[in-house]
Amino acid sequence: MNSTETTVHPKEAFVKLTARGAVVLAAYIATIPAANLLVEHVGTAPVGFGLAAPAGVYMVGLALVLRDVAREAAGRAAVVAAIAVGAVVSYLLADPMLAVASTAAFALSESLDFVVYEPLRRRGLLVAMAASNAVGLAADSLLFLWLAFGSFDYLPGQMLGKAWMTFAAVAVIGLVARRRTVTA
Repeated sequence: MNSTETTVHPKEAFVKLTARGAVVLAAYIATIPAANLLVEHVGTAPVGFGLAAPAGVYMVGLALVLRDVAREAAGRAAVVAAIAVGAVVSYLLADPMLAVASTAAFALSESLDFVVYEPLRRRGLLVAMAASNAVGLAADSLLFLWLAFGSFDYLPGQMLGKAWMTFAAVAVIGLVARRRTVTA
C-alpha cells in the first residue's frame, strides 16, 4: 500500500482530521451548493456531442471524486457530515426544491458509493473511484432529474458531463500519485 492508499478508521474520522482532510472536506461541501446555484442561475450547459445538462453537472462530477478523496483523508463519518452541511448551505443559498433534490441524490449516491467503493478500495484508489463514480453518477442523475424536473430529458447530458469531470479528476489524481511515487 502506498501513501495514496492510506485510510482513516471511521472512529478516528474527526479525531485525526488533518489540514489536507479539512481542505478536501471544505471543497466537497462547496461543490454541493455551487452545483445548485449553477442550476438555478445559469440553467443548462453544453457537455459535448450536442448534449446539454443542468449547469451544476460539472460540480457534481467533481463532488463525486472529492467525496472519495475526502473519504480517504477524513473517513466516512466526516463525508456523511459533509453531505449534511452541504445540504443546509444549499437550502439557505439556492432554491429549496433544488437543495432537497440534490441532497436526496447525494445521499443515494453516497450510500451506493460505500457499497461499491469500500470493497474495491483494496484493488487501488483509482479503480475504486472509477467504479464507484460510475454507479454514483447514474444514481445521482436519475434521482436528481426526477425530483428536480420530473423528467429524464437531460439524463444523457448529465451522465456525460459527470463522466467528463470524473475522468479529468481521476486523471489528475493518478498523475499526482505517480509524481509522488517517483519523487519519494
